[in-house]
Amino acid sequence: MNDSIMINVADSIRQVRLEQLRDTVGKTEIEKGLMKAIEDISTMSTEELLASMLDKLLIFGLKLLAALLIYFVGIWIIRRIRKMLGTVFQRRQTDTAIASFVQSFASVALTIILIILVIGTLGIETTSLAALLAAGGVAIGMALSGTVQNFAGGIMLLIFKPFKAGDFIESQGVSGVVDEVNITATKIHTPDNKIIILPNGALSNAIINNYSQMQYRRVEWIVGLDYGCDSRKVKTILRDLLMEDDRILTIVQGAPADPLIELSALADSSVQFVMRAWVKSENYWPVTYAINEAIYEELPAHGVNFPFQQMDIHIK
Repeated sequence: MNDSIMINVADSIRQVRLEQLRDTVGKTEIEKGLMKAIEDISTMSTEELLASMLDKLLIFGLKLLAALLIYFVGIWIIRRIRKMLGTVFQRRQTDTAIASFVQSFASVALTIILIILVIGTLGIETTSLAALLAAGGVAIGMALSGTVQNFAGGIMLLIFKPFKAGDFIESQGVSGVVDEVNITATKIHTPDNKIIILPNGALSNAIINNYSQMQYRRVEWIVGLDYGCDSRKVKTILRDLLMEDDRILTIVQGAPADPLIELSALADSSVQFVMRAWVKSENYWPVTYAINEAIYEELPAHGVNFPFQQMDIHIK
């Protein structure tokens, strides 16, 4: 019996000590602030309480007006800076992709700074906010690792410049003309006028075929004809077809090589001739189509026929 009494007394003493410890060191700063505010309110008269509330509302209202003023003025300044950058880039004839990227990056960076200024004007501690942003930045960076990769890819594209706005490129299974390179993606439009957005991260690590970067391109035609045709006659006709087109270039005109016409292969059902000629990059497709049509019309007119695929079957 005495033992149980002693245990109960010890438990009571322990509980009292725990409560005292909680009262002295267990209060957080927020709890202390709330307690102080409650004490101040409880000791104030109604008139003093209303006057204090009006003062605080007035101070907060002034801060809010100042924050709104800073925000709208800041947005106006950011737009002016973006417009000024565009004017400078246009005057210096800067590549459109680089201009678009720099304008987007400057706009985002200045907007972040503006938001921090607005928060500081409202009376919120920006140092603690910066620490919170730094801590949250790690988590956000891990969650948005793909976006960060695209941002880094955009920087790499602008540094090494594998293409520029207006170039016709092929990458990741799509092709089209580059419209712009922004912070995270590159926008192109296809020949059938579709808009395609390519992530910069994947694009910077992919194989890129740029069809517009070089001044000259080589066009190649494979022409299959009947067995028994006169190869010299055929080569003369094909050479004349090429030289009649002013867009076909020679070494004298700056091309890497003169036009080439040769018998390239003896296939199953045809004799194949290869034609190669250099043209300016912008003339690649027009020349390709024009020579295709000329071959189809001129060779039969000279008694040279195109073969039909056939198979001889011998029955015993």
